[in-house]
Amino acid sequence: MSVIVAQALHIFGFQSRVANNICFFDEQIIVYPAGNSCVKYHIEQKWQKFIPGSEKSQGMLALAISPNRRYLAISEILQDKPTITIYELSSVPCKKRKILNSFDFAVQEFISVAFSPDSKYLVAQTGPPESNLAYWMWEKQRTMAIIKVDVQNNPLYQVSFNPQDNTQVCVTGYGIFKLFRYTEGTLKQTNFLRGEPQNYLSHAWLSEEKVVVGTDTGKIYLFDSGDLRWETSIERKEIVSEVDKEEPQQDSESLIEFPAHNSPEISTEVVCETEAQQQAFLPRVSAIAAYSKGFACSAGPGIVLLFEKSDEKEGYRESREIRIPQDQCSNDPNQSDKQDVVCIAFSPAEETLLISTTKNQLYLLSISAAEISKGETAHFEYLNHPIHSASITGLDTCIRKPLVATCSLDKSVRIWNYENNTLDLYKEYQEEAYALSLHPSGLYVLVGFADKLRLMNLLIDDIRTFKDFTVRGCRECAFSTGGHLFAAVNGNVIHIYSAISFENIINLKGHNGKVRAVAWSMDDYKLVSCGTDGAVYEWNLQNGKRESECVLKSCSYNGVAISPDAKVIFAVGSDHSIKEICDSAILREVPTFEVAYTFIVVSHSGRMVFAGTSAGTIRSMKYPLPVHKEYNEYQAHAGPVTKMSITADDQFLLTSAEDGCIFIWKVYDKEGRGLKRERDVPYSDEVLITRTDMEEKTQIMLELKTRVEELKMENEYQLRLKDMNYNEKIKELTEKFIQEMESLKTKNQVLKADKEKQEAQHQEQVAELTEKQAREVQDLESGNNQKLLLEFEKYQELQMKSQRMQEDYEKQLHEMEEHKNQALEELTEYYEAKLLEKTTQLEEAQDESRTQLREFEETKKQIEEDEDREIQDIKIKYERRLREERESNLRLKGETGIMRKKFNSLQKEIEERCSDIEAMKVEQQKLQGIIKALEKDIQGLKREIQERDETIQDKEKRIYDLKKKNQELEKFKFVLDYKIKELKKQIEPRENDIKAMKEQIQEMEGELERFHKQNTQLELNISELRLKLKATDREMHKEMQKERDMEALVKRFKTDLHNCVGLIQEPKKLKESIRDIYEKYVQKADMVEIVGVDTDLHQEYTRQREHLERNLATLKKKVIKEGEVHRADYVRIMQENVSLIKEINELRRELKVTRTQVLDLQSTLGLLMKRKKQPAQSLAPSPERHTPTILRLNPEEETERIIEMQRLEIKYLQDQMQGQEKALAVRPTSGSKLPLLELDRSSREQSQ
Repeated sequence: MSVIVAQALHIFGFQSRVANNICFFDEQIIVYPAGNSCVKYHIEQKWQKFIPGSEKSQGMLALAISPNRRYLAISEILQDKPTITIYELSSVPCKKRKILNSFDFAVQEFISVAFSPDSKYLVAQTGPPESNLAYWMWEKQRTMAIIKVDVQNNPLYQVSFNPQDNTQVCVTGYGIFKLFRYTEGTLKQTNFLRGEPQNYLSHAWLSEEKVVVGTDTGKIYLFDSGDLRWETSIERKEIVSEVDKEEPQQDSESLIEFPAHNSPEISTEVVCETEAQQQAFLPRVSAIAAYSKGFACSAGPGIVLLFEKSDEKEGYRESREIRIPQDQCSNDPNQSDKQDVVCIAFSPAEETLLISTTKNQLYLLSISAAEISKGETAHFEYLNHPIHSASITGLDTCIRKPLVATCSLDKSVRIWNYENNTLDLYKEYQEEAYALSLHPSGLYVLVGFADKLRLMNLLIDDIRTFKDFTVRGCRECAFSTGGHLFAAVNGNVIHIYSAISFENIINLKGHNGKVRAVAWSMDDYKLVSCGTDGAVYEWNLQNGKRESECVLKSCSYNGVAISPDAKVIFAVGSDHSIKEICDSAILREVPTFEVAYTFIVVSHSGRMVFAGTSAGTIRSMKYPLPVHKEYNEYQAHAGPVTKMSITADDQFLLTSAEDGCIFIWKVYDKEGRGLKRERDVPYSDEVLITRTDMEEKTQIMLELKTRVEELKMENEYQLRLKDMNYNEKIKELTEKFIQEMESLKTKNQVLKADKEKQEAQHQEQVAELTEKQAREVQDLESGNNQKLLLEFEKYQELQMKSQRMQEDYEKQLHEMEEHKNQALEELTEYYEAKLLEKTTQLEEAQDESRTQLREFEETKKQIEEDEDREIQDIKIKYERRLREERESNLRLKGETGIMRKKFNSLQKEIEERCSDIEAMKVEQQKLQGIIKALEKDIQGLKREIQERDETIQDKEKRIYDLKKKNQELEKFKFVLDYKIKELKKQIEPRENDIKAMKEQIQEMEGELERFHKQNTQLELNISELRLKLKATDREMHKEMQKERDMEALVKRFKTDLHNCVGLIQEPKKLKESIRDIYEKYVQKADMVEIVGVDTDLHQEYTRQREHLERNLATLKKKVIKEGEVHRADYVRIMQENVSLIKEINELRRELKVTRTQVLDLQSTLGLLMKRKKQPAQSLAPSPERHTPTILRLNPEEETERIIEMQRLEIKYLQDQMQGQEKALAVRPTSGSKLPLLELDRSSREQSQ
């Protein structure tokens, strides 16, 4: 045994294909299958305990828990043999109690298992073609009975025991609903179906005689003692899309028995079409469970209905609808409720309801909480987390966080926390995910899809794509140990990218087949890869060349690992061995002992090696690897292991497989070396969040804070107002009550005086009434005494008659009994004599037969030739005699039958006489009862007289009290009416004020909402414009850099060419210089790569161009819309410009006029001549004449400046408009870098 031990801590997974896959151990603990084990899970405390599967198990098929919750039966297949293993759940850990694996009947698999009510017997149903039903006393491993349920090889689904009878069993299947009872060592069918056979998918016992059954056409039948008592049909509650219709078609096709090619039956296509049409409109009742009020059943995808007992005799009514909730993380939220319910289970106290679905999900509903909101449609909740429903294709861990990332063929990527055993992030996509790698920081994840390789950011509540790489069908990817590089596999090529600049650094080419696995060394200088071509290569990432290689074409490798010192490579493949490779040579081959390894992982300490097998088991070994079977093997998955990963501290091992389950293992080293180290750096709590999300959340927080403050202010203000109003009302009410108290005191005194007078009158009336009553009582007593005497005389006469009748009937009875005894004695004597005669005859016949047999034997010895003839004669004789004897026996039976009939007729006469006697006795009892009733009536009349007297007195008192109360209430009513009138007068003006204030508040809120919408729209526009500007700046800088590089290259080429021209006289040197230039600037390898890259670029360019043309069309539409919006502004600006131009033209005209006037004045005055003659005077002109010219020139300069300013503004606005139109026409909507269009290139060439 190995010193390396792995202990399972937690399982994320579920196996929905197992029949009866949910069982309640108690109110809080459930048992369900996951991988190749069963899990005991506590619903509230979230812990798991495991019941590991049997060694070399090929998967579980069915579960069953005993009614006393002590035993669990698991149907599985061990080494191609069906086996039923029974575990004792009460022991810790759970122990195997019995294993049933030797059967004296044909069996391939047990599809359903059930315990009897007393948990002593076990019944199991085998699948077709055997279809045997077996009945065991499982503790003694004794088979009690076996019966073949079906001959036509129809599929069977479920078997169950009657919950109150150990001997009754129910089986359902396609066209099969049979009840069996165990009697006299065999199982006998007790019911026979009438009508057309249905596809009975599920059933449940409601009582000792009632069974409810569901079909695939949405019908529910209730059978009582095998007879149909009630039926109903379930209809779809919503319109189903075409995608939903395809799934039921597939289910229905699997349940159809297709006819043979030569049969005259309907073709398979017609059958499928009709079945699919039915399935499209009718839900499948695939699961039913009974509880105290009725039963629960599935009603198509994502729906469970509760039925309760109705007021009818044997009917049930639908009481509640429960749905599977929509999943917001999915790419199609409606897809989550399109999964069929496989199993339904109620807790023992019926407080919780659990269901399982075809997508390996478990849902929970609290029935008490659901009954509170009974009017609404209830929704299930996830039992723990949404888990994978298909094969897991990628699994990876990180260093800085306790996270594990997984991707699956169910199109989802999930991030788990293996410390808290929780699901942190989860998102579904349109395509299937084939490979995954988690960055060592735990902040990024690399996922390979069918069309692209995507680098994603792990945000606080989302997985968001950051960068796409054109690597199609990436089946393997891996971050380096430092996280600055990552490798992506595309067929037989490994691309190495930089995780910082996202550039393709190196392409590693050398594999002839598909690359199946890659592994980085600890220092990130080396990369190891293996493929289906049987090659294991070690690559040097500094130069992109192979350092070592090991090729074995007979082996197809599945997994590869590298030791921490990067000296030894471990590879596993199809040749059932682990290979240790060092320096291109295989050091050792360790056999796997008839199992193929699918994955291998080495611990960071280098002392532990873990391998996953095609059978789903995990093996732990120490390094150096053992040659013999020195390893620990653990039953884990129900399918081949796909991925394994060990954490950076060597504490946890994580495994995944094709069954969709994830196992978390705790790793122990018995020697204790290399595992007890503690983490120097704790796990980080940092998460990524985008700036926009942060700003939105802060904005929402600020708004909520302001709203809370406003509400506080309003509440305080309203409380103060209420306090003021209540204080005023209290003062008014106290004053009023004081006044009323004084008035009531005076009234009370007056009423006391009236009361004394009325009491005196009442006493006089009472005395008169008592006298009248006494007289009436005396009269009644005298009359009743006379009646009693008459009745007593009648009673005595009737008693005498009854005595006479009794005596007569007793005499007749004695006589009849004597006759009967005599007749019986005679008959018995007669028949005993006959019997003796017949017995003597039989004895004589037997003696004769014996003698004849002896004679026959003697003659047989003597005469062998005539043996056949004599035998025939003797046979005929004895057959005649036997017939005669049989006839005589039949005659005797007939005579005995006649005598029995006579005897029965006599007994009937006796019974009739007895009934007459009983009738007379009943009449006597009736008469006695009448007498007693009359006596009771007399006593009752006396009591009534007394009670009536008492009631009269009480009523009179009551009348008096009510009169008093009536007077008081009338007074109080008058006071209250007055108060109500006053309060109404006070309330009306305040209500009017409140209405006015409410209207004002609503108007203000509407204005606030409008302002908020405008602000948000403006902020969005600003952010979009900023992003566009940044993108254009980036592109401009890149193009300028490219231009500079090209110019430098051209200059270098020119200088080399110039030097080459200098050697034109020397042909050899000229040839060598031209060859050098050619090798320097044109390389063969580059040309080959350029041609390949050009083709890819051309395809990418055409795709991007189509994408841009679509974006151009949408953007042009947007521009047209925005142009229509802004046209009014442009018209207004143009109108203002026109008005300004008009003003400018008017100013110009005024200038011309003023200039002409100045010239006219100058000519008239002759100033020019004077200036020529008198230069001195012109140099010093008078201030009186110079000032007006200055005043006239200032307006001219000002007008010219204004004109120039307007022109500049017009040009600036025109440039801005043109720039925005170009940016909208050229730029794509996405932030990705795309190739430039011809329009943008031509504009840039013109600008240069």
